[in-house]
Amino acid sequence: MADSPSTHGATGSEGQQRKSTPPAFWRFKIALSTILTIKVILELAVTFGYPNALVDELQGASDSALLMVMVMEGRGQIHPTDISPLLGALEDTGHHGIATDVRAWSLEYLDINPGKEQKPKKSLQLSSFGRFKIALSTALREQTIQNLGALFEYPRALMDEIRNAKNSALLMTMHMEERGQIQPADISPLLTALKDLRLHGVASDVEDQFNEHLRITGKMAAFIEELKETCHTLYDKIQPIPYIKEKLYSVDKVFIEVGMEHCDSPGSWKTLSSYRGIFSVAKGTSRIQVIEGEPGYGKSTLALQLVYDWCNEVSHSPFCKPDILIFLNLRHLGGITSFMEAIEQFLLPQDSVLERQDVEQLINNKNVNILVIFDAYDEYPDQHIEDSFVAKILEEQILRHVDVLLTTRSSCIPPACGPRTGRIRLTGFDEGAREQYVRKAVTGDDEAEVQRILEQFNTNPILRDICQAPLFSVMYAHVAHEEEEFHNVRSVTGFFEYMIDCFHSHAQNKVSGGKREQLQMFADNHRKLDKLAFYSLTGAHQQLLWDKKVLIKKFGAEFYRLYTDIGILVEEEVIKRSRGAKRAQSIQYQTEVHFYHKLFCEWFAACHLAKRVTSFQALFRNFCRRVNPYDLQFVYRFACGINPAAAKKIINLVQKKPDGDKFAVLCALEQEENTEDVLSTIRDIVSRDVYIRENDTRLLQRTTVQLLELASQKEIPVTCLTLDRCIDKFDVTTSSMVLTSGLSLPGVSSVMKLKVTESGNMSEDRCLQVLAFVKECRDMNEVSFSGCVLPVSIPTERIDHSLITRNVKVSCCSDNKVEFNLRSGKLENKTELPDDVCIRSKDTVAEQASTIMQLTVASADNIPITMVRLYGLFSSAGADGLSLVLHSGLCLPRLSSLQELWIRTEIGKEVTVDEWTGILNYTKHCQLLKVLDMFYCLLPWLDNNPTNLGIDEVVWNPVCDVGVYILQSGRWQDRAGQVLTREAYDHLQR
Repeated sequence: MADSPSTHGATGSEGQQRKSTPPAFWRFKIALSTILTIKVILELAVTFGYPNALVDELQGASDSALLMVMVMEGRGQIHPTDISPLLGALEDTGHHGIATDVRAWSLEYLDINPGKEQKPKKSLQLSSFGRFKIALSTALREQTIQNLGALFEYPRALMDEIRNAKNSALLMTMHMEERGQIQPADISPLLTALKDLRLHGVASDVEDQFNEHLRITGKMAAFIEELKETCHTLYDKIQPIPYIKEKLYSVDKVFIEVGMEHCDSPGSWKTLSSYRGIFSVAKGTSRIQVIEGEPGYGKSTLALQLVYDWCNEVSHSPFCKPDILIFLNLRHLGGITSFMEAIEQFLLPQDSVLERQDVEQLINNKNVNILVIFDAYDEYPDQHIEDSFVAKILEEQILRHVDVLLTTRSSCIPPACGPRTGRIRLTGFDEGAREQYVRKAVTGDDEAEVQRILEQFNTNPILRDICQAPLFSVMYAHVAHEEEEFHNVRSVTGFFEYMIDCFHSHAQNKVSGGKREQLQMFADNHRKLDKLAFYSLTGAHQQLLWDKKVLIKKFGAEFYRLYTDIGILVEEEVIKRSRGAKRAQSIQYQTEVHFYHKLFCEWFAACHLAKRVTSFQALFRNFCRRVNPYDLQFVYRFACGINPAAAKKIINLVQKKPDGDKFAVLCALEQEENTEDVLSTIRDIVSRDVYIRENDTRLLQRTTVQLLELASQKEIPVTCLTLDRCIDKFDVTTSSMVLTSGLSLPGVSSVMKLKVTESGNMSEDRCLQVLAFVKECRDMNEVSFSGCVLPVSIPTERIDHSLITRNVKVSCCSDNKVEFNLRSGKLENKTELPDDVCIRSKDTVAEQASTIMQLTVASADNIPITMVRLYGLFSSAGADGLSLVLHSGLCLPRLSSLQELWIRTEIGKEVTVDEWTGILNYTKHCQLLKVLDMFYCLLPWLDNNPTNLGIDEVVWNPVCDVGVYILQSGRWQDRAGQVLTREAYDHLQR
């Protein structure tokens, strides 16, 4: 029945020579499949960014491990010469032991040099072929597998292995690939065998599936090639300084990683070490990720770096993983009504080999891993259209299988992005990043020039803080490299004014005589450009693109040429396709013009506002009504710096907004002269609470410190200063408070009250450091602490006597229930403690801290505490039992006078053995404790619980409808005396 080897090309020694993969790689894949559990498979699938449909298929497969191995091979994550993507994913997901085993197998089976960095080559053919193999395995029935094995002359032992496998069809498919009967470009041996077996229907179906693989491979390859060609023109012409047009860079030559944070939970941000971790911190609840940041913080540059990584298949970047990457700058998409229209108009070339339906089929294929990057949502003209195609994608109404990265200003998060959306926040350049950029993109190996530029940053703290924004840092570094002398910068307005002067000077240095005078006139008089910028930002809908012909007509050719020559205005040729027409007939080229960066548009808009705010009240009122300060903060700030008379009106407005105190400080310090108007503004700001917060930018913190110092110099009373989780230490050598940002806050003589917000239990030394700062503030007569627990006492000899002489009041919470008496050095309760004290999870941290301090004082004074109830707050307990740790981070110390403790956890919380031991040890430290009640938690099973607890009763109520258990003689019993068995305990656990 079997044909000759030449017919099927797959038997005997000839078959061995035609193997498409090395036998060693086969052994490696089999070994790998034995170690992959379903948990590991699903975590790898998420890490690799597999489409939902594929994840579901893996989860439901009869042999998930074999299928996962095939998929990883198909997607290039394992290869005979490189398995680094798999190893990296295993390490990222915490499976270090499995990674060690896999690495050992790679050295045993594969031709891999462990000391050599591998760069896997993504194979679209493999990816599509992998999907074909999966489809093939579903078509092979048991009898077909046995007949093919006989026809291919497989050894009996091998056929027995296939017959007994969990998924014999998958294993047969892998063996056919191993022996050359199916290959990415040819499956004729298999088709011949199926026809010889007279399985013409199966052969026809398999051939159709294979042809689909070939067709998809060709179409996808063409689509990706066209995408890469378009993307190359975007990332390969970066212009760090607008007027230096002869120096264009590829993004990878100038890209420096900025500081990043990811939103771990609402209101909680954690540091992200690299942009390569953007995917790994995604929670998996949404396929949408937002990259947000302030203006000039490098959002678009980061987006282009991601595009570069994909186009060039950068092996260490997760952004080389998607099959298809679509990059769209939303600034251009006004009036575009569909995703396909955007792709056709901005990504496909005029001579594209693809038809619209080809692209649609690829985009809608749920087995294709697609990443869409929407850049600059804050510049998207159709933000206001609720049913725009962008809004539908963000709301996951359409294309729910694609991953989306969206960049935007922090003040312009799309309404569709809810709590499930992943969020990454850019925090700017630190000193290391700034130096790295200077060396990489400005000076090269010229060490003397590196130090000359860095010295300017280091000797001007205000400039250094302004240049936390990468855009400003990059522009200043290049200008400093071109200019012999540096300009002393004292505000963002001054910085921007200096930059624009440099642009104009560069143009004027190339000409002389009357031409130079004309250019200077255009530099001084730009009213029409101001007006255009102002109304484009403050109209009903932002307009940030203009037709070149329209601008030339509006400004005149000479003015237009100057502003495009110096790079403030940028020309961009785009293809416009008419809807409904055939591709060849529909193409028109149009030159669109936009500002080099939106901040330049805001500068010229501010020039218009600053000149008219005092005389055109209607214009100002309309502007304030239309424009949220946080959406266009630099329009407000620049206007304050340009015209001090306008500043007072603007600051009065912004102070009425939420968080207006921050904004008012920034606006006030844009004015570099200490005129009476400026001092009047400062008096108004400091008459309210002044804040320095941990999450404030360094620039905002420095500006606030400057404001306080100026108020102190002019003896302007500062009502209250709040330091919110921003204190590092008190420096006795400089008599100043060092902030966590590294800035120093000197004693401010005119501050009357200090509020300190901290977390956790404050140490004695930390408390004394705050009091040392209070001593340096001459007029301060009150300090209050919030959110933290103060020590119950401090030795009086450690407290500075001058604070007692000044009658400084130290309160420990906003409700004034507890005060610290500086004369006695002790905490004192100002209100009577109730018999039943409750601390709830819904209480604020400040309220929790206040209650804990009241309890601590009562215990220290030997006042009986009848009962303490903890509602949903218990987090953990150390084995020593010295305190109970709450979810807020606060600790409830041992209370010697406590009589009953009632702990209700969140339902189903599993208490570990160490935590239970810690709770029991805690009760031993509470000498008067008689009853311990545990509610809603699952306590650990112990064959013998402690018996010498020294309390009358330990009660456990696992869930409300199960009943109560009492700890008697080390065993749990119900009220009837029935001992809880291990079987009954396991039932509770379920």
